[in-house]
Amino acid sequence: MQEISTKPYLLRALYEWCTDNGFTPHIAVRVDNRTRVPRQFVRDGEIVLNISFEATSQLQMGNEMIEFHARFSGKSHKIEVPVSNVLAIYARENGQGMAFPVESPPGDADDVLSSEDHEEAEAHEAHAVREAPAEEPAAPLAPLAPVATRAADKDDEGGNKGGKGHLKIVK
Repeated sequence: MQEISTKPYLLRALYEWCTDNGFTPHIAVRVDNRTRVPRQFVRDGEIVLNISFEATSQLQMGNEMIEFHARFSGKSHKIEVPVSNVLAIYARENGQGMAFPVESPPGDADDVLSSEDHEEAEAHEAHAVREAPAEEPAAPLAPLAPVATRAADKDDEGGNKGGKGHLKIVK
């Protein structure tokens, strides 16, 4: 029997820690052709998603996939994120959380399907008869990165910089 990765358990534990402390959990996700998110919000092949109770509906954090419904620009979307694509989970308020090693992408980020395209593809696959390929054993995950904090996105005067936030490893 193949051993289950610790990553989904750590994601669920940090999600619970965030909610228990009144923080807003966010996940940074590498987007590829297995990830179902609104394409217009993807930047540089990545997206940050608010996975708080208030921002999601029907959140399920499984061992292979994180699935939920969320609104983007007032329109509801079904979001599907492979656990292997999660780059980090952190609290928006203080940046505390955990970063994970970047795994080699199985597909190109440009091959991402929009929610609408994904629904059409699923409908088409439901009618197509295909032979299932033989499954290869999954490669083990690299060791997890230590707990990280998000560096402040402030300039010297305390104002916001226009750049992206980044994670900084602390000891």
